[in-house]
Order: sequence, then structure tokens, then C-alpha cells
Amino acid sequence: MWCKTCNRKTDNKICEICGATTVEDVPVEVYWCSHCNIPIIKAHDEIHKDSCPLCKNKIKYLSTDLRPVFPEERLLLEILKDNPLKYINDSVWCVNNRYYINGEAISISFSKCLTLDIENIQKKLDKYKEANKENSFEKYTQLFAKGNQERLNYLKDESFSFVKEAVKSYPSENIVISFSGGKDSTVVADIVVRALSNPGLMHIFGNTTLEFPLTYDYVERFRKNNPKIILKMSKNKDQKFYDVCEDIGPPSRVMRWCCTMFKTGPITRILTNLYRDKKLLTFYGIRKCESVSRSKYNRIEDNAESIKIKKQVVASPIFYWKDIDIWLYIIAEDVDFNDAYRLGYDRVGCWCCPNNNDRAAFLAKIYMPEESTKWRNFLVNFAKNTLGKPDAEVYVDTGKWKARQGGNGLKAAEDVKIKYSNCTAEDNAKIYQLNKPITEDFYTLFTPFGKVSKELGRKLLNEVIVLDLNTNVPIISLQPFNQQNYEYSIKIKTMNVQKHDDLQRMIGYQIRKYNSCRKCLKCESVCKYGAITINSNTYRIDAKKCRHCKMCVTAKYLDGGCLMAGYLVTKAEKQEISNEV
Repeated sequence: MWCKTCNRKTDNKICEICGATTVEDVPVEVYWCSHCNIPIIKAHDEIHKDSCPLCKNKIKYLSTDLRPVFPEERLLLEILKDNPLKYINDSVWCVNNRYYINGEAISISFSKCLTLDIENIQKKLDKYKEANKENSFEKYTQLFAKGNQERLNYLKDESFSFVKEAVKSYPSENIVISFSGGKDSTVVADIVVRALSNPGLMHIFGNTTLEFPLTYDYVERFRKNNPKIILKMSKNKDQKFYDVCEDIGPPSRVMRWCCTMFKTGPITRILTNLYRDKKLLTFYGIRKCESVSRSKYNRIEDNAESIKIKKQVVASPIFYWKDIDIWLYIIAEDVDFNDAYRLGYDRVGCWCCPNNNDRAAFLAKIYMPEESTKWRNFLVNFAKNTLGKPDAEVYVDTGKWKARQGGNGLKAAEDVKIKYSNCTAEDNAKIYQLNKPITEDFYTLFTPFGKVSKELGRKLLNEVIVLDLNTNVPIISLQPFNQQNYEYSIKIKTMNVQKHDDLQRMIGYQIRKYNSCRKCLKCESVCKYGAITINSNTYRIDAKKCRHCKMCVTAKYLDGGCLMAGYLVTKAEKQEISNEV
């Protein structure tokens, strides 16, 4: 435990000196030993230790974090510096765009690299590939592991203890490891399996169809090298990435619909099929230093507002680790990992993710030239033809597409508008416009509000009544309605409730879902009980499974009641939506 107020280590949850609540993460920094030519990880509670554990020479501060540079990336660095194989016998490390050669820093601008002659770089990489095999990489990484043995022991002891404590309330069949093929989930998988001495745990890999080719290679290798594990792969077989991009626009940093549609949603389906409504403990490779949003998580997270898949409790054994800790564990414990990191990628996920940096875009041009060109051409055409950008290529190449918001220019944007008029003949009744015929599945969208009954409605009007579960009193009337200029409409009246506006607002969410559903699968993830299913073009709620918790119609769990609301709303309509029914 660590007291941030006193800047000291303690064994207590409450600091015995100042009384402050202590935390489990002990701040660390990276120092450099010039004699051993390796980085040394030093925690703040070891501030008095200013010498290398191996040679006892004095060490100096280097950076807040660091990662090893593999020979493949080092050769690329040398080519960019126009001096191939110059650092072949040196100790090379990196943080962000700053490289350290034997402890001395040099920087690379990857935004400028994007304009270089990629074909020439590829030819040089191929030319020096064989000569690059004889290098000093392993010499320094093994020395690094030896020099940081004490740090490794701490990381292992603490994470193993955390895992053992976290699983106490869960049978082994309710424990899941989220396995992405990246370095963090790789380390988590190794820690959990070893801590529990159970090589047969469930691993879930979400195949977004946008992974690096090397990721697929690694996942297959992982399965082969761990024959006792259960490895399930999820995949959205109903959607194609480029088709969705054409319909609702490419994902951006603020509109990452791809994560829900191609990862979280399909994983939810796997978990629902396997575990129904059982509560699961899922181990994730989440680390607080990765982003501001992740720094706000708890190490064990069961807050429904924070968890993407509501049936899970999420546990993060490496929550306080830095990059250098991850690589220390991988190197020292000889853990196999995704070869994409050897090429210079500092994160491994979807290769075209809008959160990727210039380094990743540059590497994609080198190692995935066809896909990279196809993606750029799509973005340029979208910017030109849909957004009407006169400088489409500049808009794309400068990364401005990553900040796109809303549905401006998209035909699909019409579907998220909740169009209604107040009924002049009845109080608390609204006539909603629909963009398709009313089906049997339409009425299931009202299951969260109560019992849906066709029998009690007026048959001549094709009326359907929703009854309050506790009182059996009618609270909603649904009646197909003919309205001039609109092919499909329905009149919805609220009755016998105190807050008609609140109920109508939630009803509006369901209308939006019916009109704008793109099978993003987010609603399936929101439901803890597996009551919501989306297939073909149908969204339905199973009355036998629904617990009427109303999470699917509550804004804090699904803003605007539907994921598409945030992605397709235009600038002019934002204020309108915030004030709607």
C-alpha cells in the first residue's frame, strides 16, 4: 500500500501517520545504469536506492516509462536515420517517439515519416534483414531482467495475491479471461492461470475482423501452445466493416461504434450463450496509465455505469503496471507474445483504429500497404462525397477525420430523429412517426415497462395495452394510427402514472431504437439477463427473461436510449434531442 500524502509505503489501508486512505499503486520511475547499459525500475519508496543492483554504480533518472526496441524496429529506426545497422550492438529503448540509444535520447517525428517513400523503406528493410539477425538485443534484455529481479518479484507476488483474493466468491466455471492478443491481456492470462494453477480457464477472443494479421497468427500459436485452455472466438457475422462505414460514417475518437458492433456485442453473445444470467468474474488487461478514463476505474469494477458488458464483474491484476513492468514480466518469464510489437507497434488492436497514433499509421503503410491504401481511399471519398470537404486529402492525411462527430451529410441521420405530434383529442398522448411497418417485435420493445397485453386492447383499433406489473393497471396504450404524409405511425398514450413526461421520454427511446437500429448490439450488452436479442433486422425483448430493470431505457446506461443517437445526430439537432419528450 502507498500513502500519497506522506509519499511512503505502508502495510495498512489507513496511513498510521496522517490517517489518509492508502492506495495499492506505488509510483515508479525509470533510471539508467551507464555501466550495465540497461534501465532500472525504481519505486518511490526506494528513493534512497541510487545504485544499480548488479554493478552498484550510480544510476540516473531517465523517464517515467520505457519499452524495449526489438531488432526489427531498431533496423527501421536506423533506416529512417539513413544509417542501417548503426545501433545493432547497442541497448535501444523507447517511450512515445523518443528513442534511447545507450541512455542517450533521439527523437523521431512519425507525422513527417508518413510522407516518406514507403517503397524505398520496404526495400531497405528487406536488404538488411539477414544482417540484422546477429545483434545484442537478447544480451541487454536478459541483463535488464536480472537487474530488475526485485521489481519482478514484487509484481508477481502482488498480482498473484490479488487474483487469488478476487476469485474467492466465484466457482472456476464462472471465471473468464478477456484475451485480445495484445501484450497486456497476454500477461494477465499468464498471471491468472499460474496464480490459480488452472490451465483450463475460459479465454474469450473478440475477432473484430480488423486485427493485425500477426494477431491472428499469435492467437493460433497461443491456442497450440496452451492445449488445455478453453478459447472461444466471437465475431459479428452479420456486419461488414466497410458497409457500416458507408451507412453511418467511419468511426472516430468520439464515435467508436466499431468497438460495440464488432467486439463488445459479439463477446456479449458468447457469454450469454455460455452463462445465461450467471454473474461472471472477468479478468481484463486494463491499466490506469493508458488513459484518463481508465485511471478512474476501480481495480475490481462492478459499477454498471462503468462496465460495457453488464453481466460481468471486471478485475484488473495489472491495473497499476506500466509498460516497462509488462515487458519485464514477458522477458523474464519467457512469455510468448504478439510479433506486431517487434515491428514497432506500441499497442495492438484494430489496425485502423482512430485512436492509433502516427507511428501506427506509418507502420501500416509499410507492413499492410494494400489495406492501408484501401482505408485512405475510403476516407478521402467519404470526406469528399459525404462531408463535402474541398480539401478531402488534407482532411484525411492530417488526421482530422478522427475528430468527426455526428451524422452531418448522412442519410441515416434522419432515423434517429424522434418525430411526433401531440394528440389533440387525448391528454398525455403522442403520435410517433415510424419508418417501417409495425411488426409483432415492435410491441416487445415495451416489455421493460410492464406486461404487454393484446387481449385487453380494443380489437377494432388494434390496440395493445401495457399493464403495471404491481397493480395490473393499464399504463400505456399503443394504437396504430393513420397520419397524413406518413405511411407508418402509432399513437401512444400514458395513463395512471404520476410522471407522464418521464415515461414518454423512455418510450421515445424505444421508438428511436425501432427506427434507427443498425444491429450495433449495444442493447444486448446493456441487458444483464440476456433478454434483448438482435438478429436480421429485428430488435426484440423476451418477456420471459426481462426483469424490468429499465436499464435499456435509462439514459445513464445508454445515452439517448440508443447508441446510434450519439453517432448520427447532427449539430442542429443536438439541443433538440436534449430537450425532447
